[in-house]
Amino acid sequence: MQIRIKKLKPTAVLPEYQTEQAAAMDVHACIDEPITLRPMERRAIPSGLAFEMPEGTEMQVRARSGLSIKHGVTMVNGVGTIDADYRGELAALMINLGQEPFTIEPGMRICQILIARYEPVQWQQVDEINESGRGSGGFGSTGIDNKA
Repeated sequence: MQIRIKKLKPTAVLPEYQTEQAAAMDVHACIDEPITLRPMERRAIPSGLAFEMPEGTEMQVRARSGLSIKHGVTMVNGVGTIDADYRGELAALMINLGQEPFTIEPGMRICQILIARYEPVQWQQVDEINESGRGSGGFGSTGIDNKA
């Protein structure tokens, strides 16, 4: 799949896969000076990039696991969605859930993006839906033991 991408600043770095079989690409901070996030502080960190996504696709913006586990820095909205018709700059909506300030340096890898296809849905309202083996069970209804 080819996706059109525009550098909004000359210092912007194109997203890149870090390993041969990676599903998501890392995105770099496009900032002129370091930004320090205090504990519980939220900021939109610019990427310096805009995208033209093909119709029927979305870009999912996700936290980097290393930043999350080592520093408590993650995405405010869990997983963000960039719709195919959005043409503005991609920004990582970051939050520091850690106990220490965390500094984002220019060019630092701050989030991941994954491209996914989707199909528009049309609702069909009905009076009954088919039964399943699980039924309405949820929130631990399949058990919480450690058996494989």
